[in-house]
Amino acid sequence: MTTRAQAALNARRIDLNLLRVFDAVFEDRNLLRAGKRLHLSQSAISHALGRLREALQDELFVRTPKGMEPTARALAMAPALREALRSIHDTLGVQPFDPASTARSFVVAANDYVTSVLLTRLAACMGEVGGAQAIDLVVRPSTRLDLAEQIDVGRIDIALGIFAEVPARFQSARLWLQEDVLVFRRGHALARRKPRVADLADFPLLTVSLGGQEEGAVSGFIAERGLARQSEMFDRAALEDALAAAGLRPRYRITVPHSLAVPDLLAGSDMVSIVPAPLAQAFVARRELLAKALPYATQQATMRAVWHRRHEHDPAHVWLREQLARLALSFRA
Repeated sequence: MTTRAQAALNARRIDLNLLRVFDAVFEDRNLLRAGKRLHLSQSAISHALGRLREALQDELFVRTPKGMEPTARALAMAPALREALRSIHDTLGVQPFDPASTARSFVVAANDYVTSVLLTRLAACMGEVGGAQAIDLVVRPSTRLDLAEQIDVGRIDIALGIFAEVPARFQSARLWLQEDVLVFRRGHALARRKPRVADLADFPLLTVSLGGQEEGAVSGFIAERGLARQSEMFDRAALEDALAAAGLRPRYRITVPHSLAVPDLLAGSDMVSIVPAPLAQAFVARRELLAKALPYATQQATMRAVWHRRHEHDPAHVWLREQLARLALSFRA
């Protein structure tokens, strides 16, 4: 019997549980974490992986300092295998999901702005009597350079942000549209009148940038594995075009990576800042800053939730997306 024929025969005899082990190791890149996911010991995972390697006559995973790296064969078979397992799971039926009693931990990628205006509301709902008492939430920075990779390997369940492009392997949903707003301290000269374009050259600017050219940002977006996400929290092109038309240039005095530092940095200063309207509303509600419309037109940006297609029909994941969409309604323009 040829090697290829032997491999085909072995493949027909593969236990479905071995495929579940493959899927878990592929997602976690770690035998211990895969074992915890499947409630198996690390030795059991290693044994199952050994049987699968023998059956398919491929190493499937190679141990590296970064974890278990999949071989070309594993990378090729993983998407179809995951879809097949999901189809089997759906056909056999899934266990009902109850956020009050079904234990689940979600990892959400978000910047401090989205965490402040949206995830704090989600946390409040989860803590209410009769709420999602069994759900845990872990927030990771959406500014990390390997965001798409983390979604691919299952270490991030859902990412919230502004995305120029979303690869076909991901799903996305609009949460809200947002516009840029000018904010400044209480008592600022602009508090008494309507801002003019020239004011954006006269008053120095405090800007929020989540990644610059040194991180590979192009035209305000960073692209990684096909996922292009916002690197600047304002429409820089619109500002500079408006000023250039008047023969002026902006003065970027301070640039920070954290939007929640804006009120403290503007206090006692004549600087102004351009931030998304929902964040400006939060600053105004807390009486930290004043806000006014910009004296030029800007592009509306779409705040999105992005997740991997493998989670599309997961009842727990569907519940999370529904909560985020419901809480985002108040921000929709």
